[in-house]
Order: sequence, then structure tokens, then C-alpha cells
Amino acid sequence: MTNALLAPWDTPFGLPPFAAIAETDFSSAFDTALDSARATIGAIADNPDAPSFENTIDALELADHDLSRVASVFFTLVSTDATPALEALQRDISPKLAEYGSEITMNAALFQRIETLWSARNTLDLTDEQHRVLMLTRRGFVRAGARLEGSDRDRLKDIVQRLATLGTEFAQNMLHDERDWSMPLAADDLADLPAFLQDAAKSAGKDRDETGPVVTLSRSLIAPFLQFSPNRSLREKAWTAWTSRGENGGATDNRAIVKETLDLRAERARLLGFDSFADFRLDVEMAKTPANVRDLLMRVWKPARAAALADAEVLQAMLHADGHKGQLEPWDWRYYSEKRRIAEHDLDEAELKPYFQLDRMIDAAFACANRLFGLDAKPVDMTLHNPDARAWEITRNGEHIALFIGDYFARSSKRSGAWCSALRQQSKLAGNIRPIVMNTCNFAKPPEGAPALLSYDDARTLFHEFGHALHQMLSDVTYERISGTSVARDFVELPSQLYEHWLDVPDVLGEFATHADTGQPMPKALLDRLLAASTYDMGFQTVEYVASALVDLDFHEGPAPADPMQRQAEILDDIGLPHAIPMRHATPHFAHAFAGDGYSSAYYSYMWSEVMDADAFQAFEETGDPFDPATAKRLEDHILSVGGARDPAELFMAFRGAMPDPTALLKGRGLAA
Repeated sequence: MTNALLAPWDTPFGLPPFAAIAETDFSSAFDTALDSARATIGAIADNPDAPSFENTIDALELADHDLSRVASVFFTLVSTDATPALEALQRDISPKLAEYGSEITMNAALFQRIETLWSARNTLDLTDEQHRVLMLTRRGFVRAGARLEGSDRDRLKDIVQRLATLGTEFAQNMLHDERDWSMPLAADDLADLPAFLQDAAKSAGKDRDETGPVVTLSRSLIAPFLQFSPNRSLREKAWTAWTSRGENGGATDNRAIVKETLDLRAERARLLGFDSFADFRLDVEMAKTPANVRDLLMRVWKPARAAALADAEVLQAMLHADGHKGQLEPWDWRYYSEKRRIAEHDLDEAELKPYFQLDRMIDAAFACANRLFGLDAKPVDMTLHNPDARAWEITRNGEHIALFIGDYFARSSKRSGAWCSALRQQSKLAGNIRPIVMNTCNFAKPPEGAPALLSYDDARTLFHEFGHALHQMLSDVTYERISGTSVARDFVELPSQLYEHWLDVPDVLGEFATHADTGQPMPKALLDRLLAASTYDMGFQTVEYVASALVDLDFHEGPAPADPMQRQAEILDDIGLPHAIPMRHATPHFAHAFAGDGYSSAYYSYMWSEVMDADAFQAFEETGDPFDPATAKRLEDHILSVGGARDPAELFMAFRGAMPDPTALLKGRGLAA
């Protein structure tokens, strides 16, 4: 029978034919696609004709089309609906894909063709985009070891393959710890919780085939449980389970994986001529050096820590007033912070939540995109990777722009967090290829027939990920290599974090924050209180984030630590992390840093981008219209449509006219002096 993954996809919008794909198709599809890609790469490298941009760079761009299709489907499924069979294949295929990548970048004949083109670049008739693609291609080869020889070359190949295996194991261990833990709630414990949280606990129990309601380690469930449960012992139990993911001993313990990963990254950097992995990693980012990153983080850390310590004194007094002795603990912070928010701002999450319906927030994200960029979203009925997922066709002036997929609900087979991915990226080299973009979240699933309710933070997450999606959908370049979010890591969060600002526009909340039961808009007094409290508890939020970013940077800035957990403790002690505030991501479950190289020594990127996004939204505010057409056009022309076609600093300068400093960020977080 024909393997559906390799056959032509005669489907609407070129969507993968999920209904026709079986788990058993992937192994043979990967083997066939890898063989085909290797043959194509070999033909490019051994081409007897003189190197040209078309027969080398263009050819490389199109060389692994089938492999990209198979991989996009596979990694979508393994991250959103994992099964033991898919996880086993992921452990097998990840090092094979890493080996294939090394074969390409260490192909001496192929690299020589690229070097020949690079040397002659000023005499070639290349567009600006082609110059950029040539530079990035050559740089990628050099950073992957193309210049190494002999044993160094062989060692780097081994390191890259081993790191791929370790990243896969780290991520799967996290998923297993999250999947295997749940805490049943007795009737009295359930009754103490607001109705939306009771519903979420019941749905989680049903999803896991439990006999009753449970708390799981999904952030959308455990965070509100810590926020609302008056049972201190249960809060401690839940918090301990949440923060000990990856360090419970046994087969899913990640601490040895972290140690080996850091050792191998440091060795990799040395082989490539860098003093540390952070130097290697940051060399191609906007920040450029670890010193620049540390400077930004510490400028934010000092006022954030001062604010957090002042808040801790207030919350500890509330703890003592409740009859508890001793100091405020991490499992107490969210509970007493919520009580304080109600007292000081007259804001109750349980009162707010009915106004943040998932469907209405999706509508709000689409409406903002329409007002800013003229995009329209129309639901389409399609067979997707999971029954919970939904699809919309995105058009502009009747022209197809993209297919957008939203997979919003938590389930035990889905990895935690929220992210944007592309089943297909925009490009023009082989025709007008329009993207298929997907947002994946982990919101609590409601009981059947009930509306899904989000927290205000959940709604921000939805807008954040849709900002990434816009970066993909509005891309307008020739080469996939520089399409959409294929930009510097500390620039990629700019469009996503910038888009969050439109959730806070009063007109947007006034129209779309409607009550789930009555359909009435949020009362203006409540809306005003919500916006006035936008920086509430920002000391806590900033401290937990910056602590993780500093640990990530320190781990990679010098020699690999002999004992990462001990080094983590030393770093947190050195910076004076408040007792009741943990790192946002402790090392054994720090997926950004260890489930692959994506944000390794680059977790700071969110804050680096926030410096820009605070200033970028100010460009709209200066016009007096958050939807100013001319400013939106500049944003699309200079940032959203060009992907990585130009240096990110140039792009921001073209949009804003100057580079920002952290002042706007500190002001936006309520931490300015």
C-alpha cells in the first residue's frame, strides 16, 4: 500500500492527510525521505558544473522537501498527542536526523561550492535576499563544523547526535512525570474551589480515567489550584510535585542528562573556537555577548527583587494572620497574593474568568489582526491531528494567506507549555507556497457543553502565540530559510510579545470580554480595575523569570559545572532569590534550556525582546490610535513580512527609527524608579 506520508497530498490547502496516516507509516517514510535527501545532496555536492547560486544554494533549499513534510507531521503528533510508539520512534529518529544534518554541513565538496560563491559574492548578480541567504548558509555550515578536520570533525558529529538524544530524553521524561502524577480531591477540598476550577478538575479526572476530580501538573490547572485552595498541606503537595518534575529519581530523572548536556555543549563550543557555549550561542544573536545579556538581566533584577521582598512582607503578615507560624513558603505566594489582589484592587479571578471565554478571545485576536493588517478568518471543517483542534482559513481582500490551526486544550498526551509551529512555511522558490501555522496551548478543558474559560494570563498567552502566528502568516520572502520566525532567537519574541499589548486595549476588552452566562460586556468599573492592576505582583513574575535566565546564562558562560544542581543553588544564593519565589523553571524541568538547543543560554530572549516590544507599542500610542494604519503598515513591512531577510537591528531601526533601552520595559512592568 502507498505510504500516505510520501504520496501527493491532494487535500484542501495541502494539509497533511491525518486520517490516512498511521503510526507505522513514519519509520519507513523517514528512511525513504532520508535516502532521497542524501542522494539529492550528493548530486549537488558532486555537480561537475561550476558553482552557481541556482545549482547550489537554491538546490539546497529544495533538497529535503519530502523529509521536511514527514518531520513536520511527526513532530506535531509527538508533541501534541504522544503515544509510546511515537516516543520510541522519536528516540530513534532524533540522532538520525542530527547525523543527516552533520553529513550535509561537513560535506567538504558541498562546503567548497558555498565558499566559492561566498568569495565571489560581490561579483554575482544577487538580490539582497540572496546575499542574506548565502551569508546565513555559509555561517550555518561554519558553526556546524565545516572547517573542522580529522578527529575534531568526527567528535563534533558524535556530540551533535548525542545532544539530540539527550534533548529527546529530557523532554520525554518531563512529559512522563507530568502524565504520571495526579492528586485526587475529596469533596470538601473540591467545594473550597471556585466553580471554574472544580469543572477543570473534573475534566482532568475524566481525561485520565480517574474516578473523580484531580489536580494535574498542567499549568492551567495547578496554578489556579495554588491560587485558590485554602488547604495549605494540599498546596504544598501540589507545589512539590510541580517543582520536582525531572528530579524524582528513577528512569525519568533529568539531572544526569543536564550534566552530560552541559559538558557536551562546552566541548562543542571549544571545538568551534569559542571560550564557552554562551559565547558560541550568542555570537549570532542581537545581544552578541554574555556580558550584554547579564547587564540587561541585572538592571531588571535589582528593582524586581526589591519589589518582591516588599510584597513578601505583606503576604507573610497575611499568613500569620491566618494562624500559621514561620515564614512565607513558595506554595503560599499565589494564594495570599490572590487574597491581597481582591483586597487592594477589588479583583477576584473567579469574578474575572467568566469574561475571558476562549472563543471570544480567539475572536478578539482575529479582530485585532483584521484592524491592523486587514486579515479575515473563516472557520473550515477539516480532519486535523486531534478532534480538539480547529482550523481557519486566513484571507486578505479575498486572497488566501494561510491556514491557521488552534489546538488549545491540555491533555495527558500533550507536552506542557504553549508554542507556535508551522506544518508548512511560506516561500516562493518553488511557487507561491502559503503557510500552515499552528498554535498549541494547554488551557483547561471544560465539561462538555460548557464554555472554556481562561484566566487573564491565559488570554495573554493566546495573544502571544497568535503574534508568532502572524509572523509566519504575513511572511513574504522567497526562501524558507529566512521565512517567518526564522530570525535571531532574541528577536523572535518581539512580534509575539508586542501582540499581547492589544489584549489590554480597552476597546478590545470592552467588545470581546463578555460574560459566559449573561453575554454582557465586562462592566467598565471592573475593566478599569483590571487594567489598573496590570502590574500587580510584577515583582514575583519578574524575579521568577530572571532567576531562570541567570541560571541558564551562568551554566553556559564558563566551564560546565561539576554539579549543576549545586551550581543552581549557588547562583540563586548569590543573587539573593527571595525564599518564597522559586525559579520559573528549575533545572531538571527547564525545557527551554535542555529539551534541545532552542533557548539554551538564550532564555533571556523574552526580556531582550520585551525591551523592543514595549518601545514598539509606544509607536502606536504616540499616534493616539492603537490601530494606526500607517504604523501597522510599517510593522508589517519592516518586521512581520521580512522574516530573517535582514539583520534584526536593521529591521527594528527601520520600523522605529532608533534602538530602545530598558526604560520602557521597567515602566511597563511597574518597576521604574
